[in-house]
Amino acid sequence: MRSILSILLFISFSAFTQTPPKKYGAVPTQRQLAWHDIESYGLVHFTPTTFENKEWGYGDADPKTFNPNNFDAEQIIKAAKAGGLKGIILVAKHHDGFALWPTKTTAYNISKSPFRSGKGDLVKEMELAARKHGLKFGIYCSPWDRNNAKYGTSEYLKIYQAQLKELYSNYGELFMSWHDGANGGDGFYGGAKEKRSIDNTTYYDWKNTWKITREMQPMANIFSDVGLDVRWVGNEYGFAADTSWATFTPMPPKGVSVAVPGQANYPESPAGIKNGKFWMPAECDVPLRKGWFFHADEKPKSVSSLVDLYFKSVGRGAALDLGLAPDTRGLLHEDDVANLKEFGDIIKKTFSENLLKDADLSASNTRGKVYNVNLLKDRNKKTYWATTDQTHQAELIVDFKRNVTFDVISLQEYIPLGQRIDSFIIEIFENNTWKKVYAGASIGAKRLVRLSNPVNTHKMRVKLKAPVAIALCEFGVYKLE
Repeated sequence: MRSILSILLFISFSAFTQTPPKKYGAVPTQRQLAWHDIESYGLVHFTPTTFENKEWGYGDADPKTFNPNNFDAEQIIKAAKAGGLKGIILVAKHHDGFALWPTKTTAYNISKSPFRSGKGDLVKEMELAARKHGLKFGIYCSPWDRNNAKYGTSEYLKIYQAQLKELYSNYGELFMSWHDGANGGDGFYGGAKEKRSIDNTTYYDWKNTWKITREMQPMANIFSDVGLDVRWVGNEYGFAADTSWATFTPMPPKGVSVAVPGQANYPESPAGIKNGKFWMPAECDVPLRKGWFFHADEKPKSVSSLVDLYFKSVGRGAALDLGLAPDTRGLLHEDDVANLKEFGDIIKKTFSENLLKDADLSASNTRGKVYNVNLLKDRNKKTYWATTDQTHQAELIVDFKRNVTFDVISLQEYIPLGQRIDSFIIEIFENNTWKKVYAGASIGAKRLVRLSNPVNTHKMRVKLKAPVAIALCEFGVYKLE
């Protein structure tokens, strides 16, 4: 009798301990989880502004100015893919108001240019090339329009919303609808050539404008400095803070009552807000060259700089959004292509072999067989190791069974349950004792620890701490190529 009772108790205890941990705080939606999988993507700027050698077009350029005789969407997309980018956001309309598709909303569009003899649709060409080569596609349509005569009036909002509807309808599923905070100023405005100011807290009616996005493109992540899905990191240097939280609570700056694009709490943006109200991870946008548009006197960032940006963006739980600028031919410059390729090769080679693959991995606590510690090295983010509810501190111990040399450690939380870990320490076994080589706070979607110098050891230990049960999905050890 006792034996049967013991078995029943054991089964009951096992079932209880193998239920998943409860969610903690704000958690990502399905579209945000899909965005986290992309990690790095490109933002392409290409309008008449390119041919004017400017950063911001005034809105007065003749459409005939836009004449890239050798435009090749595949060349741009293939270069981006070689750089490890997994998505492309095309600036379909920048502040100059020139639409790269044959829109019905304004005559200031690509059909009035010599491109493809007035029959072209550059948005469609970029979309098709991206999908052909396995990249996600997104769009940016600037709300500010320096060309449109109706900008600043109540009639313009309908025009802008109609442009979004065209882009949402005709270019397949989008992974992102990108928005920034440019909110009026001087412009051509149909020949008025004046400065126009708007109240950006009400003018674009973001609540109803973004309702269009949700209805027509439910998997498109809305990016702006206030989300809704992805926040701006608060700078254009391309990196997040060392301690970086995916949770955030958008707040207006002092003296303003509403948090909208162009009015957000930028000082908190690089680090996020621990236990913030919303899951709103950061995007780190930075141009490959000095400017977002091509300028012949500029050079692309060095390969080592790109690697550094990767570790300070993707490696801090954010995304890297790298600005790509076609030249007047309609191609990425050869220098850009070469640096992207070398950068992509380094990242690919570095993470091709996890040195934990054949190592013995153990944990000081495990929730049960369903959450076995060896799931940390199965390259599957949908499986994870977890501790029991009462265990908020745990250790992972690695026995490589031989001396190995490494300088990169990768840790990934199981973020469908929230960002939980708030402290970690990495140690190596050296001279018969444990030696700390790194200490940090946040982990989140991905934390890449890049040691200042390679270490050589046969054992390592990671100490983890959280206010609730720990849930980690991936663990890797690598040597930077």
